[in-house]
Amino acid sequence: MDSFLHRLDPRTKILLIPMLSILAFIIDTLPVAAALLLCFLALRVSAKVPFSRVKFYFRLMSFVIGFIVLMQAAFAPGETYILWRFTLEGLLVGLVITLRIAALMLLLPILVLTTSPYMLILGLSRLGLDYRASFIISATLNMVPLFEEEARNIMDAQKLRGVKVFESGSFINKLKAYPSLAIPLMLGAMRRAQLAGIAMDARAFGAYKTRTWLLQIKMRGADYLSFAAFCIFAAGMLFLNAF
Repeated sequence: MDSFLHRLDPRTKILLIPMLSILAFIIDTLPVAAALLLCFLALRVSAKVPFSRVKFYFRLMSFVIGFIVLMQAAFAPGETYILWRFTLEGLLVGLVITLRIAALMLLLPILVLTTSPYMLILGLSRLGLDYRASFIISATLNMVPLFEEEARNIMDAQKLRGVKVFESGSFINKLKAYPSLAIPLMLGAMRRAQLAGIAMDARAFGAYKTRTWLLQIKMRGADYLSFAAFCIFAAGMLFLNAF
């Protein structure tokens, strides 16, 4: 797939996506938070990034999101109750937090899914980060899709054995079944980390303080226009949030 986000300099995306994430945390009114979520959804559609992974993350986070909304609705901000008392103000705060989480779920994977690992490492290094630290960050981010795929394979294997708890089981049964999903994932992560460490040691990775790069990157007009568009967008969102 190819889109304007794929063609942007990796440094542009590395800087803009954290800035947009900070903007999502600053906004604290429900209509603006909903508008921000729609903007991130439009950005994700324009980036031509599939939504299958978003559904997977929402299923994993559904319990956490529901718990946040419930607790915020039960306790109004700045007040403490001996008995739970649901308030409209607390419910609105819970909904704002939910919209923030949903917006970040749409936004954060864009960096990894529109940037190759090599370009991501190169962009971080060009921003002044040590290339070894850049590799660690890039490898960590790119492990997320692998863990997602491995989790699906584990669940498919369990379905073949007649275990369908994650699809139609009760909430309590799902909680009991999660160790059978988490333990293989942890073992697989440890095995991958060990193999990656052996491969890096065999290639003497990190033996030199600096390294050369095959490709070179350069900021273009589209990158500067992206920064200008972000400034206008952020100013408009903050203005709406304030007034």
